[in-house]
Amino acid sequence: MKRTAIIALSLAVFLVFGVSMQASAKEVLRYSGSNQIYHACDREMINAFSEASGIVVDVNTASSGAAVYRLMNGYSDIASTARELYRTHAEYGFYQVAFCRDPLAVITRPECGVESLTEEQLRAIFSGDIRNWKAVGGADLPIRVIVPGTETAANKNFRRQVMKLAEIRYDFMTYDSTMAIEAVQFFPCGAISFIAQGDVEHEPGIVTIKVNGIGPHEAAYPYFQIFYYVSRGKPTGAVEAFIDFSFSEAGQGIMRRNGMIPLARP
Repeated sequence: MKRTAIIALSLAVFLVFGVSMQASAKEVLRYSGSNQIYHACDREMINAFSEASGIVVDVNTASSGAAVYRLMNGYSDIASTARELYRTHAEYGFYQVAFCRDPLAVITRPECGVESLTEEQLRAIFSGDIRNWKAVGGADLPIRVIVPGTETAANKNFRRQVMKLAEIRYDFMTYDSTMAIEAVQFFPCGAISFIAQGDVEHEPGIVTIKVNGIGPHEAAYPYFQIFYYVSRGKPTGAVEAFIDFSFSEAGQGIMRRNGMIPLARP
C-alpha cells in the first residue's frame, strides 16, 4: 500500500510539473502596441495569430512613442506605431515595415447635424474660431473639442496634416488616443474629436465627418495615418512569423473588415 501511494504521488507530481513545463515551453512574443493600432486591428490580429501559430503574445499598449520606447529598452520584441521612426533609429539597427494605411477620421455624434466640413471649417473648429455647430449648418449646439493626448500619434498626425502645426484649442484632453471615442460617446451633445477609422468602424453612437464631401472610406480622403511594425534588427523567429501573418490573406482580411487599407509587403 505504501509503495502504491508513493507511485501515485510521483505520478501526480510528474503530471503537474509535466503540464507546467509544457506551458512554459511555449514560445512567447512580447508585443508593445499603439492604442490606436491595437484597438483598430491588432487585438483581433493577435488572437488569430496565436490560434494559428500556437505562439503566446504578451500584450502591452500605450502611445506609439511609449511602445517604441519599450522595444528600444528591451521590454518587447515588436512594437506597433502610427509614427514613422526617425532616421537615426535605422542607424541603431531598428527595422520598420509599413503594413497598413488608415484614414484619420473626424468623429462626432448624429445630434450635431453635420455630415461634411471643409478643411478650412475643420481647422477653424479645432483652433477655436468656430464654437457652435449652427455656424457650419448643424444644430444649435456648442462645439466641445476633445483631443487625444499630445504624446499620441493621433494628436501629432492631426496637428501636422489638418492643423498645419497650428495650435489646437480643446475643451478636454484624453490620456490615450482611444479614450477619445468614449469621451465623444458620453460627453454632452456637441463633442468632436479624431481617431483612426479602424477604431470606430463598429462603434455605436459615433458618426464620421466627411471632409470636402469625401468620406474616410473613399480613396480621395485627405487624411491618413501609416501604421508600422518595428523590431530590433531584421525580423526573425516569432517576430517574423507575426509580420508574415499580418501580410497574409487572413491578416489583411482583418484590416479590411475594420475599414483599413492593407499595404503590399515592401
